[in-house]
Formats: sequence, structure tokens, C-alpha cells
Amino acid sequence: MMQVKRQVKSSVERDAGVMVRYVGKVLLDDTFYPGWDLGMDGAEDEILEVVSSYPEEAYARVIGERKKWELLYHLSHVRQNLVEWLPITKEQGVLEIGAGCGVFTGVLAEKAKSVRCIETSGKRSLINATRHQKREKIEIWNWEFQKAVEKLGELNEQYDWIVLTEGLAGASACWEDMGEGTRYTAFLRQLGRFLKKDGRLVFAADNRLGLKYFAGCAPEGGTRYFEGIEGWTKGQDARSFSRPELEKICRAAGLEDMEFYYPYPDRVLPMSVYSDAYLPKAGELRDNRKNFDRERYILFDEARAFDRILEDGLFPVFANAFLVIARQAGQ
Repeated sequence: MMQVKRQVKSSVERDAGVMVRYVGKVLLDDTFYPGWDLGMDGAEDEILEVVSSYPEEAYARVIGERKKWELLYHLSHVRQNLVEWLPITKEQGVLEIGAGCGVFTGVLAEKAKSVRCIETSGKRSLINATRHQKREKIEIWNWEFQKAVEKLGELNEQYDWIVLTEGLAGASACWEDMGEGTRYTAFLRQLGRFLKKDGRLVFAADNRLGLKYFAGCAPEGGTRYFEGIEGWTKGQDARSFSRPELEKICRAAGLEDMEFYYPYPDRVLPMSVYSDAYLPKAGELRDNRKNFDRERYILFDEARAFDRILEDGLFPVFANAFLVIARQAGQ
């Protein structure tokens, strides 16, 4: 495929301390950009070059040619499988927390009436805006998270859907650490303020007891094998959760109505999303050895182990990841 160079058109408006840029049709608001970027992986300049130079349909080819985990993580269309099926309608508004490089922003905008993104990284916000510059209905707040929460409260904004792009652990990293177990509850309770009466909050999380971690995969963000299984050290940024832990966190945040789904083989590159109403059948879970970001051990045959787990009805305990759709009590 021929490389297509695309000019990024940007205009800037300044008024009483407000700084707004338009990248194509996307509004990019830098009014409360903190001036520092957290969670960067060092590939942002290359990713910006890709989204500025190639159409989205060419991303898969670029990923295959350059063979870099960061490009796969931020640009692969497979990641969109996590949210593409959500029943979002053209009449509904979406708030996307931690939108990053925009891997979900485009598909959310295609489904919804409007999408407002909150992201603290200036580079990633620019990537998102550049990537989706031809799309309408997207507004990106490149803001310090606390300022964004304050502004949403002032505007009395409420949404039909709130989506945590980087999962519960990643998104809540921007929230003040209030001690083990409470940061996540406080974070979700705060976001619950911005849900409409029948609104839904969506987040993914790695399962601390996921089968792949017993079989030899190191947990994302961890420093050693079996770290999540043994229990995270208090204060670590990396975090995964068992299903009972997530249920406890959601209930404490007032999100008592929960639906659990199971991205497979994981939440990052899901090829399938199962539910309690449609669990996998024996023989279906054969895609277990992919591990693109780091080396792993293979301590046993995960496919055979999953078949025995399915026979015993324990898949919700040992699934590698969760996708949770939660509502406030009584909704």
C-alpha cells in the first residue's frame, strides 16, 4: 500500500487563560495541561509519525513491518474488540477516562452521540486528535485529572457511559493514593457522580488469579513471576484483582449492579469476549501462548487446563481478565 502523507491542520484559540486547539475536526483543550506526562513508554514520537503519515487501514501493515510492542499496543484494531460490542447508541454521550493514544476513541465516537476524553499526556492527546482528525463529536481534555473532575462538577455534566480505557488500575493511578484498597473505591465513587440515572461505567482489569499467571506469564507492570498470585506489595502501581476483590470495590463505591465479562485471551488483545450467559466450551480456548511484551515460561498446557476448569464451572475464577459493566444501586 502506498504511504499517504496527511497534513495535520491545527488552529489555536486563547481567551482568558483558555487554550483550545483544533486538530482537524477534533477539539483539543490544553487549558489545564499539567506540563508533564505520566505513563509514557518512549514510543510516542514514532506513533505520532505513524498516525500522521498513514491511514488507519494501514496500521496493521506498519505494525507487522516494524514489529514493536508499543505500536501493537497503541494501534492494533484487535484492541477495539473490547468495547466495539457495547450497546452504545447515537443518542448517548460517552466520557472516556485515560484515553491515551485513542485506540478506543474512534469506535466510541462511531457509536455515540459524542465522546469527551480526559488524558493527562500531551503527546498522547495529540496522537489521539491526529489519529481521528476527520471525525466529529470528539473533544479531548488534556488536563490534570483533578481539574477535570472539578470542571465536570461545575458543569453538572452526566454521561450515559463512562469508559476507563486503561482499566481500573491504570486509570485510577491519576487519583490520590488513599491507602490499600481505598483508592479504587474512591476513584469509582467520584466517577459515579457523573453517571446519568441509568448510566453505566465500564472498566477492564487483569485477573490476579488468571490461569496464564500460574502457567508462566509475568503480570503487567510487575517485577517478577507469580507476583499477583502471591499478593501485590502495598504501594505498588501495578495491580490485578480477583473477581471478589472487584465486587467488593464496586459495592463500596455504590456500583452494586455489576455484569462480568471475560476477554480472551486477555484484555489487551481480546479475540473473544465471553459472559456468564455464554461461557466458552471445551476446546475453544486454544490461543494461549501469545505474549508480545515480554518473555514467559510455559509450565503446562493451558488449553488442557482450561478444559478441566470449564468442566468444573470455574472459568469465572481463572479467566485471564475481566470486563465489568457497573451501575449505581437501584438503576
